[in-house]
Amino acid sequence: MISGLPVRLLVTSAALAAGLMLAGCNSDQISLAQNAKANQPVPPKLIQAMTEKNMDLNSPILVRIFKQEAELEVWKQDRDGRFALLKTYPICRWSGDLGPKVREGDRQAPEGFYTITPAQMNPQSAYYLSFNTGYPNAFDQALGRTGSQLMVHGDCSSRGCYAMTDEQIAEIYALGRESFFGGQRAFQLQAFPFKMTPINMAKHRNNPNMPFWKMIKQGYDHFEVTRQEPKVDFCEKKYVFDAIRAPNATREPVFNASSKCPAYAIPEEVADAVREKQQHEQAEYHKLVARGTPVARMNTGIDGGMNQVFAAKLPDGNTGLSEGGDAQGLSLLALSRAPGTIPSHVNPPRPKLTPQEEPAVAVSAPATRVASATPAQREPEQRSESFFSSLARKVGLGGSETTASAPPPAKPRAASRPAPPSISRATAAAPRRAEPKHAEPKPPPALKPTVTAAPAPAAAPAPAAAPATIAGAQPVVPSNSFESRFSAMK
Repeated sequence: MISGLPVRLLVTSAALAAGLMLAGCNSDQISLAQNAKANQPVPPKLIQAMTEKNMDLNSPILVRIFKQEAELEVWKQDRDGRFALLKTYPICRWSGDLGPKVREGDRQAPEGFYTITPAQMNPQSAYYLSFNTGYPNAFDQALGRTGSQLMVHGDCSSRGCYAMTDEQIAEIYALGRESFFGGQRAFQLQAFPFKMTPINMAKHRNNPNMPFWKMIKQGYDHFEVTRQEPKVDFCEKKYVFDAIRAPNATREPVFNASSKCPAYAIPEEVADAVREKQQHEQAEYHKLVARGTPVARMNTGIDGGMNQVFAAKLPDGNTGLSEGGDAQGLSLLALSRAPGTIPSHVNPPRPKLTPQEEPAVAVSAPATRVASATPAQREPEQRSESFFSSLARKVGLGGSETTASAPPPAKPRAASRPAPPSISRATAAAPRRAEPKHAEPKPPPALKPTVTAAPAPAAAPAPAAAPATIAGAQPVVPSNSFESRFSAMK
């Protein structure tokens, strides 16, 4: 008798193979449907953790990223319908400064709220596995921000991305894949400069990005009090969270990132909970400021950060802009086991030899951030390549690619290995692609139902030399992307 899992895998593989043939796909795409890396199972230890937390393997997920802490959190919906923290992954490398992405080539890793669909999952990544953050989203586009191919990927190498180890991204990728298999159309990625606590807000109170951070903190607070994925809309070049139809309105509000906000309301229970949380935190914030909490140094000249557990494994390792930047406690952490393999070409954050100039503030609406004085390098555009050219490149016969701050050694990566017919619906029908190892130089850095939106934060004037663009995420992929990828199976 055949067990349930093999039957599921056989049926899925057969359906995907049929869909590929109907679509006229070539043998490379059929190999992609059998990609072994993209179909690694969720580890038994993590499945056991789900069982203990009353979660199902295929239930929805949500991802939160914190630069300063260098952590990526995976939250999963339990059987009561609320999200609970499943696992925290230390980030091996992120680049740029605290603050949102402004323009292509500024080396910034994005901040904000993004939507990850199956189409953004890349099983044939140049960085083992990856998914696209979706930068720029509608908010970023409304501000004229530019950039492309901002990923969460493996390889511990970043130029505008969030880089994990290969083992970590395999696990995160599997969790996303299984959530899609369970019916989740897209999962939310929330990227923050730091955990939005009173102490962190006090430390960074003079940062020119604070108006933007206060705006996205509204979404942070909505998730904290509800443990539900906040609904995200955009209007008047700002974020709006959990908007519903206003009292006496005859239709649902229609939002446009560049247009005037429609009449909308926020659920009263959510508004009350958020207000109470913010009042408590504001009181704590004022106490911290009154006690003389030091202001965090800006524009340190250090490119990005790294979690302490990785910095401890490297000669002269430094966590950069992440917590523990003075290498405190690294000697003890060096004795612990790293969560994954650190590649030999990894380049930890290092202070520059020459001091940086004071950052210029680039503002293009309610959000502000620090623009870089360093010359910007363009992020290479995504390119596709055949199986054989990909193989030739990876064994050293093709052109070289850059990573992090130094070129990586030739690192064999299976671009599209045939594997057993264990394939998920979320990844199999994805177009074949391998994002380039992109390069980015670094730039420094109320709530009762209402019929109108809150006013946008005041914007600071932008210097003429600073481009009025910031970065964060790309527009939400059209809703038909999921169905179109799996139409062959219906």
